[in-house]
Amino acid sequence: MKRILLKIAYDGTNFHGWQRQEGLRTVQGEIEKAILDAFKIQAEVFASGRTDAGVHALGQMAHFDIEESCPTPKIKLVLNRILPPDIQILSAKKTDADFHARFDAKTKTYLYKICTGEKNCFLANRVAFIKDLDIQKLEEIASLFIGEHNFKGFCSSQTSASNFVRKIYSIEITKKKKNIEIEITGNGFLMNMVRILVGSMVDYSLGKLGKDKILNALEKGQRSTSGRTMPPQGLYLKKVQY
Repeated sequence: MKRILLKIAYDGTNFHGWQRQEGLRTVQGEIEKAILDAFKIQAEVFASGRTDAGVHALGQMAHFDIEESCPTPKIKLVLNRILPPDIQILSAKKTDADFHARFDAKTKTYLYKICTGEKNCFLANRVAFIKDLDIQKLEEIASLFIGEHNFKGFCSSQTSASNFVRKIYSIEITKKKKNIEIEITGNGFLMNMVRILVGSMVDYSLGKLGKDKILNALEKGQRSTSGRTMPPQGLYLKKVQY
């Protein structure tokens, strides 16, 4: 057997997230089904991390094992022929036998897209629509999150995590006409963490949340004092580095 590392893009609109779930359409389920159809093996595909329903990926990474005799260059071509149009294998390459897509990840970068213009039906599943955002205020709150912190106050209460300490390396905010993009790179993220970090920045920018409340969430781990959970449609897993 050999281990294959996949780089995957997908439109999360019509998926119930990454993780396989009985009776529901998921990204993992579709890829595993395609591998079975193409290569007649029941492979389990391990991702760098789960994405929630509605969340997209530009560079999700995942691995699975396949017979050594299967030509590696053939894997990408064959899977893309079988997979539905909202999943694309960007690359497939052989990796070390002990490599793990999740546990060997060093950093992950998420991108959140906000449109400050009028609602557009063609962008409804691609961005969040919020008007009157102040870039300077977004950057002011973003600076609080840089570094290593306990992010218990910025994750879903449904998380199974027991360790809430994560390190944020950078948060870059760019404005392109009526679009704002927030790119966050860290060593790992808790359930809904990126969406709540962005939501806290947004609520502060709109004057709906004070800096003291956000600091309280950061220092005392109180979810009740951090910002909204942004909708999944604007979130993209952009890059995973090993």
